[in-house]
Order: sequence, then structure tokens, then C-alpha cells
Amino acid sequence: MLSGPHRSEQSKAIDAYLATLPDDRRTALETIRRTVGTAAPGANEVIAYRMPSLRVNGRLIVSYDAFKRHYSLFPASAAVVEALGDELRPYLAGKGTIRFPADQPLPLELIARVVRIRVGECERRDGG
Repeated sequence: MLSGPHRSEQSKAIDAYLATLPDDRRTALETIRRTVGTAAPGANEVIAYRMPSLRVNGRLIVSYDAFKRHYSLFPASAAVVEALGDELRPYLAGKGTIRFPADQPLPLELIARVVRIRVGECERRDGG
């Protein structure tokens, strides 16, 4: 993700989105943003489904958002669930949703692994 004058309009839209959040949620989402961006260094930041998201080669890798009692990461694909198994299960909430309780520390390494798995999954689909 670029900083300074070279930031994309989408990155600026994410900045604006985060600025609307209460301090505690904004801080957590900024941490998630840095984590997912580091895990997918070639990704483009976008707003998708009204949430901050990352795309690689036009494919949606992950979206994330803050809610009153949790932070969510989307999608939890079959490849992610299979690769992370029992470590991810406590956080699964329905098809494709990963929820992290707001009253607990964010599992940043787990979030990074989810993103790396999603990047690999999309690259395999694209033949890369």
C-alpha cells in the first residue's frame, strides 16, 4: 500500500471510511489493514461490498470490517478452512465469515496466514 501523494483514490476512500469509526474500532481496523497489506504486498486496496478490501489481479482476496462486538474477515474459503483447520474453527461464523471478538487481542499472524492462503488460491486459479 502506498503512502503519501501516490495513494490511490481507493486507498483514500479506505482512509475516509476508517475515519468514520470510533477510535477503538478504527485502531483495530488500521492494524488489520497493515497486516493484510503486508501479507499481500502486490494487492490493490479497494472498497468492495462497502468494506475495505484487497484485490490481486482483479480478484477479491479479502474484505474486513468492524462491528460492535467483533471484527470480521471475508471470505473464509474452503482452502482457508482446510489449511488452518482447528486453529481457525473458533472464529468461523457462517459460510465465508471469520469473526474475531472485539474484547480479545487480534490474532494477527492467523489473519496474515488467511490472506497468504487466499493469495495463493487466487494465483492458482489464474495459473500463476
